[in-house]
Amino acid sequence: MSDHLTEIIVFGALFLLVSGMGFVAARWRRPDSMDSLDEWGLGGRSFGSWITWFLVGGDLYTAYTFVAVPALVFGAGAAGFYAVPYTIVVYPLVFLVLIRLWSVSHVHGFVTPADFVRARFGSPTLALAVAVTGIVATMPYIALQLVGIEAVLKAMGVHGHLPIIIAFGILAAYTYQSGLRAPALIAFVKDVLIYLVIIVAVLYIPAKLGGWGDIFDAAQAKFEKTPAPSDGILLDGTNQLNYAMLALGSALALFLYPHSITGVLASRNRDVIKRNMSALPAYSLVLGLIALLGFMAIAAGIVPISSDGSADNNTVVPLLFDRMFPDWFTGVAYAAVGIGALVPAAIMSIAAANLFTRNIYKEYVNRDATEKQEANVSKLASLVVKIGAVACILLLDPEFSIDLQLIGGVIILQTLPSVGLGLFTRWFHRGALVAGWAAGLAAGLWMLYQIPNPAKGKEHFGGSAYKLGELGLDTKMTVYVGILALAVNLVVAVVGTLVCRAAKLPDGADITKDGDYTADEGDPKVKELEPASST
Repeated sequence: MSDHLTEIIVFGALFLLVSGMGFVAARWRRPDSMDSLDEWGLGGRSFGSWITWFLVGGDLYTAYTFVAVPALVFGAGAAGFYAVPYTIVVYPLVFLVLIRLWSVSHVHGFVTPADFVRARFGSPTLALAVAVTGIVATMPYIALQLVGIEAVLKAMGVHGHLPIIIAFGILAAYTYQSGLRAPALIAFVKDVLIYLVIIVAVLYIPAKLGGWGDIFDAAQAKFEKTPAPSDGILLDGTNQLNYAMLALGSALALFLYPHSITGVLASRNRDVIKRNMSALPAYSLVLGLIALLGFMAIAAGIVPISSDGSADNNTVVPLLFDRMFPDWFTGVAYAAVGIGALVPAAIMSIAAANLFTRNIYKEYVNRDATEKQEANVSKLASLVVKIGAVACILLLDPEFSIDLQLIGGVIILQTLPSVGLGLFTRWFHRGALVAGWAAGLAAGLWMLYQIPNPAKGKEHFGGSAYKLGELGLDTKMTVYVGILALAVNLVVAVVGTLVCRAAKLPDGADITKDGDYTADEGDPKVKELEPASST
């Protein structure tokens, strides 16, 4: 640890700085009262273009992205670059969807996607399914922010779980006090640090390694020396379809996650969302540069830290920084990763807590809950969510936590028919949507269970690429499980709707109107948000 003293000091100083900002955020743009979900959970729905850009960007590009994307490129090569096209195509896909969700949510005061589903389809059961799905899919995502911090701590020679527990204890405290304002304020520092580190890395490290030609030659040599299916600096015929479908599925899933929707609902008006969906692809450029760190680590001869006999590829980026940068700048780079975990973890815990409060507690426990009671329950629920995330790291193998996040993507995709398509059509029957959701989940989990990973000694849940040959097709190609499960979901939802209509089964009432989906700030139809009572 003494060899990393400078790095630890710089990392600790910056970490404490942003933690202090988290507590100060309670006074930033402070309303008369924080005792409502509109204020604590959505920042007063008042964030403008700059704040939203940093908040949503800080929410989507996490510490796990910083370490796991290049780690995947380090281990598998070109397949790891799927994250770049998916973050490019996601913004056009959701451009029109999110402004419609923002409008109808402001008209009716919705805080969660399950609120919208409850109103659109008149089904508390479907809303409960969406809420539980969002919470379950988000929990391992929060846990994986710890994987990023843990990789940095390992590189600095700091072992044990106590530092992570302390870090998340601080996170829990300022999130409880400041709500969404805390990650919104910290996101400025996080993004500045990440941009600084990446720009320096892509200019400085290749120069020390002999240039990009040598870097790609080293990567090619590594993959040729240890040939494995689907590994290499180019895709082959077996994984091209999976690459495309994984990118598409990930794009569809990204803004179905509750934390992504939370950042959007906190925006001031529709124009803020439009500007951000146009500007956020700038992050995709940075993500492409981040992915290249994996090839740089190969060229630099980085050997991942091993524990319990297995190599932890998540440590390759921290180790690369440690070898290439001066100690003081390595500390800055480590802080960028650590702080990059705080912003999304805070937003994710708030989003999951809001789902529990609005769609479980208020729907099934206390229908007459006041705004203050809702806020208090959500604050406590956010603490429970963080404790659960820490437990995932303490009690489970981190590799299994990563598998849980992979499963989470397949799970959250099953809310697309009710949330995504529900914003454009009311054709689906509520019963058919519930049946489709259940069928998609069952099919997705069954396929994931069937996928082995011999390299890791796993017989089940070994990846997300399902062999089409298992479906009777004469091909060696694979495809992303999430897309197949979503296809099952949609088929069941369509057929189920036709059956329900033919049987004249009663459907739920839709309390939304066509004009609700185009309402904007200043529109007289938009619900005026009154200050929450302090009593």
